[in-house]
Amino acid sequence: MMYGTDLTGILVVIIAALIVIYAISRCIRMVEQTDAWIIEFLGTYRSTWKAGLHLKLPFVEKVAAKVSLKENVVDFEPQTVITRDNVTVKIDTVVFFQVTDAKRFCYGVSDPMAAIENLTATTLRNIIGDLELDQTLTSRESINSRMSIALDDATDAWGIKINRVELKDIEPPQAIRASMEKQMKAERERREAILQAEGEKQSAILVAEGEKQSAVLRAEASKQAQILAAEAEKEAAILRAQGEAQAILAVQKATAEGIEMVKAAGADQAVLTLKSLEALAQVADGQATKIIIPSEIQGLAGLATTAGELFQPTK
Repeated sequence: MMYGTDLTGILVVIIAALIVIYAISRCIRMVEQTDAWIIEFLGTYRSTWKAGLHLKLPFVEKVAAKVSLKENVVDFEPQTVITRDNVTVKIDTVVFFQVTDAKRFCYGVSDPMAAIENLTATTLRNIIGDLELDQTLTSRESINSRMSIALDDATDAWGIKINRVELKDIEPPQAIRASMEKQMKAERERREAILQAEGEKQSAILVAEGEKQSAVLRAEASKQAQILAAEAEKEAAILRAQGEAQAILAVQKATAEGIEMVKAAGADQAVLTLKSLEALAQVADGQATKIIIPSEIQGLAGLATTAGELFQPTK
């Protein structure tokens, strides 16, 4: 009996020890760096646990919520909105948010995600309703900024920080898309025509410049040719003049040498006069109609006539 009683006591102690160990393990909790835990005491908010090791009272305290402090990304369903010029478009938005106050996040609104989605839809309708379609398509940055500011102000009471809002896609009606495609096609064709015209203009300018340079080169070549021809003509005239001068000098030299030779041979004035008459006779045989005879030769001619008459036989 004593042995059975001791065994039962040991089992009770072991079970009690296990229960205590389990209870202690359940009361010692560790919170991750990126989380925040909401602790309630008998159903009311007690504290918010940050990263680290914490001790929870058994049975009277409980972990009401575990909130992630990391940035969250929510891609909502496309919203149908109407622009100021009555065009219906579908806009797909992406919201980047982060929980900054776990207590307000848990107790401020019953369903934070649904609240953010509805708030995003209403804010988007208000902003797009003030814009026309063209402004909506070209003002994404402005729309993103306005939505971020509006949502951040509204969600601050919920312990949520809206970091940014992005318009993922803007889908106008099919008829508008077809019209836009035609417009873009026309714009591309216009730009292509402008580029082609610019190319033709540049080509014409280059051709004109080439022709201008060619004409300048031809004019320069003609000018150089004329200069060279004039230089050649000048050189030829100089050479001809030099040749004629040399010929005259040679004739004069030969004449002078002939006179010197005649003088050296002892010819007197009569011989020279007779030689002059011979030369005059040769001149008279030519085509000249008028002959100028020196006075010395005229006197000699008269003397010769008189002598001829004296020595003529009498009849």
